[in-house]
Amino acid sequence: MTAHSLRTSSSLALSVVVLLLFLPLARATDLRHARVLSPVGLASPERKAVQMLIEEVEKRSQVRWPTSNAWSTFAGPTIVVCPASRWLEIAPPGFESLEKNPVDGRPEGFRILSGTHGRSPFILILGNDERGMLFGVGKFLRSVHLAAGQLSIDDGFNIASAPRYPLRGHQLGYRPKTHSYDAWDVPTWEQYIRDLAVFGCNAVELLPPRTDDDATSPLFPLPPLPMLQNMSRILDEYGLDVWMWYPAMDPDYGNPKTIEAAVEEWAAIFKATPRLDAVFVPGGDPGHTRPLDLLTLLERQTTNLHRFHPKAQMWVSPQGFTAQWLEEFVTLLKEKRPEWLTGIVFGPQVRVDLAELRALIPARYPIRNYPDITHSRQCQFPVPDWDTAFAVTSGREGINPRPVDEAAIFRRQQPHTVGFITYSEGCNDDVNKTIWSALGWDPDADITEILREFGRYFIKDEMADSFAQGLLSLERNWRGPLLVNSGVETTLLQFQDLERISTRYDQENWRFQEALYRAYYDAYTRSRLVYETELEDRAMDALRSAPTAGAVSAIHTAETILERALTQRVSLDRRTRVFELAEALFQSIRFQSSVERYHAIGTERGATLDTLDTPLNNRLWLKSRFAAILKLVTENERLTAIDKIIHWTDPGPGGFYDDLGNLRAQPHLVRGLPFAQDPASFLSSRIGFAEAKSSSESADGTFEAWRHSWVDHAESLHDAPLRLHYGGLDPTARYTLRVVYAGDAPSRKIRLQTGTGVEIHPFLTKPSPVGPTEFQIPPAATAGGLLDLEWSREAGMGGNGRGCQVSEVWLIRQR
Repeated sequence: MTAHSLRTSSSLALSVVVLLLFLPLARATDLRHARVLSPVGLASPERKAVQMLIEEVEKRSQVRWPTSNAWSTFAGPTIVVCPASRWLEIAPPGFESLEKNPVDGRPEGFRILSGTHGRSPFILILGNDERGMLFGVGKFLRSVHLAAGQLSIDDGFNIASAPRYPLRGHQLGYRPKTHSYDAWDVPTWEQYIRDLAVFGCNAVELLPPRTDDDATSPLFPLPPLPMLQNMSRILDEYGLDVWMWYPAMDPDYGNPKTIEAAVEEWAAIFKATPRLDAVFVPGGDPGHTRPLDLLTLLERQTTNLHRFHPKAQMWVSPQGFTAQWLEEFVTLLKEKRPEWLTGIVFGPQVRVDLAELRALIPARYPIRNYPDITHSRQCQFPVPDWDTAFAVTSGREGINPRPVDEAAIFRRQQPHTVGFITYSEGCNDDVNKTIWSALGWDPDADITEILREFGRYFIKDEMADSFAQGLLSLERNWRGPLLVNSGVETTLLQFQDLERISTRYDQENWRFQEALYRAYYDAYTRSRLVYETELEDRAMDALRSAPTAGAVSAIHTAETILERALTQRVSLDRRTRVFELAEALFQSIRFQSSVERYHAIGTERGATLDTLDTPLNNRLWLKSRFAAILKLVTENERLTAIDKIIHWTDPGPGGFYDDLGNLRAQPHLVRGLPFAQDPASFLSSRIGFAEAKSSSESADGTFEAWRHSWVDHAESLHDAPLRLHYGGLDPTARYTLRVVYAGDAPSRKIRLQTGTGVEIHPFLTKPSPVGPTEFQIPPAATAGGLLDLEWSREAGMGGNGRGCQVSEVWLIRQR
């Protein structure tokens, strides 16, 4: 199995260089009959740059360029790939030194210059250093026009560029928890590493054999340690930095024996890794070690590391820390000022935002970003305003191109850092990796232009813009209420147009397959949502006939209607195409979209095929309620229970209802800042979802299905309150609050008080099974016609910050 890669184009806003004696090209240059010229004695990464250029051009054009080490008479175009410092060694007679430009000498910078010598066109790709050559070749590959038997470059192609951020990397974890990486062989890894380098990635973070994961996978082509060694070797050949994410997971690092065992275990991995430039140890997620003990361990491990890699760095994050532990961590850094520690990592579950962490940490320690680009829910940066239908089907690790969101996250956070290595669990986030790499090079780059480069390089030249627009459309699919988002249908039409003009080679390209999968998946989900919403409406109409038709008859009619979601499925053609593309993705890149079919480790790990038909209405909850109602003795009891279902969301005269996870039914929720200003929701509320859960245990030990309104909720993080604001209340009336606490953190206690600090209820454990609970609102709280409510979880806790989660709220005016 080998990962396919294809094409791209761009022009970053860079300075144009005038070269003495170089005549500008008068037309597009045909490069089919070009040669590649480079000096002898290149270092390994420089040779890899030349090899990458020749091989990637051949894959896309079926043209293999010959190579040479000396300038000689040649009728066709010459492409020079060379360190800038060695240009004059191979320059033809009469050529003068190049004029200086703003990126001369800057690390990883390059220049691409075009011109003619005599009648022969040439292009110079000159790197300031080894990586500069690699990235110069990458830029050329993203800009050249390639197709079968065709190869050309635009007129006057002249660029000088160097990266803004010195660290631009991605985590590639070969372990069962990922939904594709664990099945990749060595050639696939080299291709993917090469693909990342083309867009400016200069570092990859690997994982040791032991993490918070299963020890093995049925799809492993090699055991973890040999694969770690191969990946480290490949990265070294390309001259890219090798990082290692090494969680400290043992239970007690305050015990000297535990530290000694860890030193011995880590030493074996450090020794076996051919190249290792830095180690990052997370403070949590996973791991849970007090800062003093953690820093004591890492001081020993730094000495251990330097036995085998003398220049390697040690980094640590305060992930998962409580408020007390974060304070202790900062105090230790300020007072002890450990010289062995290189820097601090900001990642998921750090309880303060990046700007605040930068202010807390001594300036001597740089901060590296560790953004989660792979997850869509229950994560650091969940999809904003995501419809529950997508949340329960596409789930946590669905294919998730989010170019606009990722750019917003980048531009909000990166100024406080020296760079990033992103958190990834597989190739579902491939587009997001490209966005981060490109913005790490040039933060001002145009997002659409980056996507055009992505389309040109990885798909094909003629599809560059249409594929870019398609990726933007996929992100818009996930914006707002799905029921009214007709753009989902337009997105499918866009990709069906591309599908019609695609070749078999295009259709075997996994990046093309991923985009098609999402387009069909989204459209099928919307078709089901429209259909199942209509079925529920009709079922509710049947229930309303109960007083005349009889409760039992009405229930049977309603249940028959609801079951049509299974017996008379909608959009079977789209569903079939999703299954076909799932199989294609497994064949091309070993994408594990199903636990049973493709060996995914769990449904929340990218197994979106298994959740494709998850109910999008209250069918399961209604069926459980119907079963309970049919056990009631009297018709009056049955009719009363049915009436409760029909009027579930009715707060009565003068009352108010909020379904806080429903974008169209949360009028009193205080949202806070827009996503671009607070992407991690430190100061703002956000929509959350229960974790792969749609039932709760009843008192008799059975499980009762959840209402759809319980699967989603509004939430705030850490110590921030979740707020509702009511206006227009009757100052003379009394009100009762009915609330449903669901969510994915049932063990977290929650408290409710008014905006003036009057307690409605103290910290309590959320009721189980899930259901409504009522509380009285003190008359004084509504005497002014207004009411502010604030929910909070216990202060100072660590972990992921979730727990303050509210699903439904009724404010009921008492009669």
